[in-house]
Amino acid sequence: MVHRHRDVQGGTARAAVFGVSDGLVSNVALILGIAGAGTDPSFVRLAGISGLLAGAISMAAGEFVSLKAQAELVERELEIERISIAENPEAEQAELSAIYVARGLDPEHADRVAAELMSDPEIALEVHAREELGVDPNQLGNPGAAAVASFLAFAVGAFVPLVPWLVGSGTSAIWASAISGVGAAALVGGVLAMLTERSVVRTVVRQLLVAGGACVTTYVIGGLVGASVV
Repeated sequence: MVHRHRDVQGGTARAAVFGVSDGLVSNVALILGIAGAGTDPSFVRLAGISGLLAGAISMAAGEFVSLKAQAELVERELEIERISIAENPEAEQAELSAIYVARGLDPEHADRVAAELMSDPEIALEVHAREELGVDPNQLGNPGAAAVASFLAFAVGAFVPLVPWLVGSGTSAIWASAISGVGAAALVGGVLAMLTERSVVRTVVRQLLVAGGACVTTYVIGGLVGASVV
């Protein structure tokens, strides 16, 4: 039976998952921290909206720069490898053969495999990239797509705890914000567990601990700061 693998190196899926989780946790923490200080609900809403926009833009920019820099570094290493294959094919073949010997092939078999792979420069480059650099040159990622995914995902996650403050205020909004944040964190944990085929319970509990800890900590700190200011 032939099975297909998801693209887990491109960066887009990672950016989306991380964006939702980070947006959710950071904004619920921000909102509850401001609410804990006992400020006017309008300030809580403003802080939540500002946190959503600033966080989403920051995440997108950071993801773009990070993935772009990573791709450029890999491309530079690939160019060095391409030049070496063209100018020193014997040395590169011997290096590839040594890698296969280290992995268990007998020297004669390793030499034949290395020679066959080195007969095509493009295949040789791809093999050397995988074996020496640990990367797939065909999956360097799309910085633009990762940035968009990160922006949208962060915005979605950050919007969840903000909703109660758009339609209400006070203690009810605080509880609704905390509950919706924790519930969404559990949902994110469940989705992650399904994608990674790991324990649903462990992954959900991990997400709940992170979100719950952020909620409690920032609310308490906000209350202390608010009391000290008053």
